[in-house]
Amino acid sequence: MDALCSADPRPRGRRGEPPVCSCPEPGPAASLLPWARFSAWLECVCVVTFDLELGQAMELVYPYDFRLTEKEKTNICYLSFPDSYSGGLGDTQFSFRLRQSGGQRNTHFGDDGEYNREAPLTLQRESAHYFGYVYFRQVKDSSMKRGYFQKSLVLVSRLPYVNLFQSLLQLIAPEYFDKLEPCLEAVCNEIDQWPPPVPGQTLNLPVMGIVIQVRIPSRVDKPGSSPLKQFNQENLLPAPLVLPSVHELDLFRCFQPVLIHIQMLWELMLLGEPIVVMAPSPTISSEMVLALTSCLTPLKYCCDYRPYFTIHDSEFKEYTTRTQAPPNIVVGVTNPFFIKTLQHWPHLLRIGELKMSGDLPKQVKVKKLTKLKTLDTKPGIYTSYKTFLHKDKTLIKRLLKGIQRKRPSEVQSALLRRHLLELTQSFIIPLEHYIASLMPLQRAITPWKNPPQIRPFRQEDFMKTLEHAGPQLTCVLKGDWLGLYRRFFKSPNFDGWYRQRHKEMTQKLEALHLEAICEAVCSDKRG
Repeated sequence: MDALCSADPRPRGRRGEPPVCSCPEPGPAASLLPWARFSAWLECVCVVTFDLELGQAMELVYPYDFRLTEKEKTNICYLSFPDSYSGGLGDTQFSFRLRQSGGQRNTHFGDDGEYNREAPLTLQRESAHYFGYVYFRQVKDSSMKRGYFQKSLVLVSRLPYVNLFQSLLQLIAPEYFDKLEPCLEAVCNEIDQWPPPVPGQTLNLPVMGIVIQVRIPSRVDKPGSSPLKQFNQENLLPAPLVLPSVHELDLFRCFQPVLIHIQMLWELMLLGEPIVVMAPSPTISSEMVLALTSCLTPLKYCCDYRPYFTIHDSEFKEYTTRTQAPPNIVVGVTNPFFIKTLQHWPHLLRIGELKMSGDLPKQVKVKKLTKLKTLDTKPGIYTSYKTFLHKDKTLIKRLLKGIQRKRPSEVQSALLRRHLLELTQSFIIPLEHYIASLMPLQRAITPWKNPPQIRPFRQEDFMKTLEHAGPQLTCVLKGDWLGLYRRFFKSPNFDGWYRQRHKEMTQKLEALHLEAICEAVCSDKRG
């Protein structure tokens, strides 16, 4: 079944055609390599099927010359099927994220640096992980030996554009399952004509007779601003499929069973705590994990996360070992076996299918870890964690009132996203002000000396600034903010934030120093 993966490594167009001759086009975005435009969006497309002898097996990788290691293929195969505990008939969509193995490799796509410099930190192209976006179909089929047709179409990318790629799968997967390989080749060739994802631009992406219109977020966008303004629609017939966001999920729908615990979940994510999300399906698992990682925007979540994880994953032993503390990771699972293997983890969020209590979604309760049973664990947040901040009862009341008034989900999501954004900004702004004060004064930069050093970050000095310039200036929430900062300083999220800011400040200092040298040289020449 894997023969296609080891096909002739020369670049090809459609299958069986001679190598593609790619002529340079004018401008910096010229495609100098075959599949360069395709690779700006996707690494490859995989088809995973169920083989009676092998189990899940890789049927196809496209483009044919794209190389996955055996470990990557095995992981993709297992992650592309719901496990037997959550399988049902019909179509299922979900996402996963896996570690790249085999070191750095060449890609058809050029330098990621330009995109990453302009994109928000939360949407940068991953260098060490792949995202997998899955469309799985399981239907009865008497022509198959097992009596079922089971197959997944998987888009593999380094971009966290969950909304775009899942929408793309809704268009191409049903067609692929009917028409198979020729349809897939045609779609990939269409994607190879797309313009690259340039932050700040609104793009029209044609596929299968439909135009998807998206705006690629930019680092200079105002946080919380409205994403997409439609444009040039009068020239597009039929009207385009407009996606309001390439990456944002319906936060309200994802968080419905845990609305009253949003504060606790935000704190756990901020502190990089190890969390298991136990869900009834890969769809619910992956959406909950991705929703949790988006809680901290615009702060980048710097820990590991796996929207869907199975016992067959190559990292299974690493995550389940009891010889060391659980890693800083949020992991989404569906197999109840994980309740036993991960019961030493400090936080487990068990969610079931959404149930309503009258007009309102039934809320899970916080329970002690000792109540965790290996079998038949009821929905709940199993943790001994005590929050530093008090609950925001106003937010909960507004959301519950919105449910009673049947307010649209996108409006509820916007409310929730705005609240989380303001909470994160209230927390991070004092840190931003303090670190900016560590930058040397411009007058200290002289052309004939090395640039001055950035002063060290001293936690106690920062804590002293909070009395007059703390989160209380922008946030009404009461609680132990100092305790939260002290705990945050020990987390990978603080380390990631500090490294990024220090790098940016160093680059700014070097640029100012270079500017001072140029001015001095020019004035010498004039003199």
